[in-house]
Amino acid sequence: RAVLRKASALEYKIQRRALRKEDFINYIQYEVNLLELIKKRRARIGYSFKKDEIEHSILHRVHSLFNRATGKWKDDVQLWLSHVAFCKQWNAKHQLSKVFSTMLAIHSNKPALWIMAAKWEMETRLSSESARHLFLRALRFHPECPKLYQEYFRMELMHAEKQRKEKKEFEQAKIDLGEFNYSEEILNGEMARIVYRDASQKIKGVEFQLAVLSIAKLFDFTQDLQKEILESLQARYADDPLTWDYMARRELELGSLQPTEHTTKQKKVSEMAQREERCCAVFDKAVRAVPTEDMWKCYITFCLERYNRKTNSEELKQKRLERTLSVFSKAHESSLLPEALYKPWLQLLLDSSLPEKAVEVAEAATRHFSQSVETWQMRLRVLIQLKSDDVTQCFEEAIKHVKSKGTLPLWTLWVEWSEGTNSKEDTEALYQRSLHATMPAESVTMKEMYLDWTYRNGGYKKVKRLFTSLCENRPFSLDFFRKMIQIEKEQESCKMLHLREYYERALREFGSTNTDLWLDYIKEELSHPKGKPENCGSIHWRAMKMLQGDLVEDFISKYTLFYTGHL
Repeated sequence: RAVLRKASALEYKIQRRALRKEDFINYIQYEVNLLELIKKRRARIGYSFKKDEIEHSILHRVHSLFNRATGKWKDDVQLWLSHVAFCKQWNAKHQLSKVFSTMLAIHSNKPALWIMAAKWEMETRLSSESARHLFLRALRFHPECPKLYQEYFRMELMHAEKQRKEKKEFEQAKIDLGEFNYSEEILNGEMARIVYRDASQKIKGVEFQLAVLSIAKLFDFTQDLQKEILESLQARYADDPLTWDYMARRELELGSLQPTEHTTKQKKVSEMAQREERCCAVFDKAVRAVPTEDMWKCYITFCLERYNRKTNSEELKQKRLERTLSVFSKAHESSLLPEALYKPWLQLLLDSSLPEKAVEVAEAATRHFSQSVETWQMRLRVLIQLKSDDVTQCFEEAIKHVKSKGTLPLWTLWVEWSEGTNSKEDTEALYQRSLHATMPAESVTMKEMYLDWTYRNGGYKKVKRLFTSLCENRPFSLDFFRKMIQIEKEQESCKMLHLREYYERALREFGSTNTDLWLDYIKEELSHPKGKPENCGSIHWRAMKMLQGDLVEDFISKYTLFYTGHL
């Protein structure tokens, strides 16, 4: 009776004149949950009869609900995908075929849906022919989609592999192959070769070639095809860094030049060293042929990857370190080292106990990228880490070179360093200077830091005077006021008069946009020993007047929850 009552209520909702998508989703979800419940109960009591009367009728109802919903809201891809998932879950192959057909007629502009349908045909229905037809139809809509070509290429190779396995099993069983027509061309992946050649004429770029090559390498009968792709890659994209990067890394996979029968640890190390040397020889040739930042970046990335690999051989680790540092130096001398790679270079130098070289490199980086805040930060951190005497001079130089907008990271680093190194007077003078030197929006952060530092080093009276003086210059942040409120609360004789002043100042700035500030003010009046609960009504009235838009409703909800003890 409960099931009937619930189903009837949901059915009434989808019979309205004004239909809502949520009603269909709720109805479908209820029926799916019911199916799952029936499945569990059948498993528990071992009852497997009357499936046609029970499950099949529910399944039919769910499919009809999905059909109505997708017919009404055709553009909702998620709705279609939910129907697909439901069909897969309940093994409704015939229904799923219809869903894919209708969905692709409407959403033919989405390659991912074509790939999903073709994959299902290939892997679930084991129909290579249907999958091929779907890919060919998809390519008429998307003739230059790399992903479609890649998956079509993979499908043809999977088809060839499947046929090769079938043929091998028949031969092992000594069954006459007369009635089965296994074409040698298809078995060798000729269809995939045709797909590749067609795709390479339409799709330009190394990424596609490398993606296709990585797919071909998954199959053990594609040596000739791999060779053709590789030759095409070298002929058409000889000047692309990614081509050289692939060719160099390939040397790692090719194995040692002198294969050994009994491999000891020492032999493995020497073999790995030989492979890496061959990789670097290709990279050296590459940076001469294509002297660009991207090419050096590929070379350095490779060297860093090899250096970061774990090895028990100190000799190999040292070789990798020397090689990496040498490549960094060569790229720097060629003025082709990207800015982002100076940081790992400096870290490597510091880890290798080469501080003088690190200082020299950091200085060269700031000469080369004099407008970059990140590069100056990097140099300053190196000097601070090494406890150099030139830190102040370097900060002055950085502030002079970098435009005032964006200097906040430099000022925060400077004052943090000064707090731990310089006298209080010097640090205070630096804070004062930073407030004038930074942009108004950035000075907000400096005000918060200044307030916090003054309280830690000068006490309550000094921080109160500072707060009053800082309040004369906008802009402010909410945290600036909250910090001062927190400081006041930490005092033994916390005065409500002062708290009211800080809340009022904060509300003048943020009263129209922040509901929590009003609530905190009300809570303070109620909880403080010297608070005036009678003021809460006027604070509430002011909040209702000042808050804008939906914030009024938000405030009312929070205020009600607070007064009923739920907040």
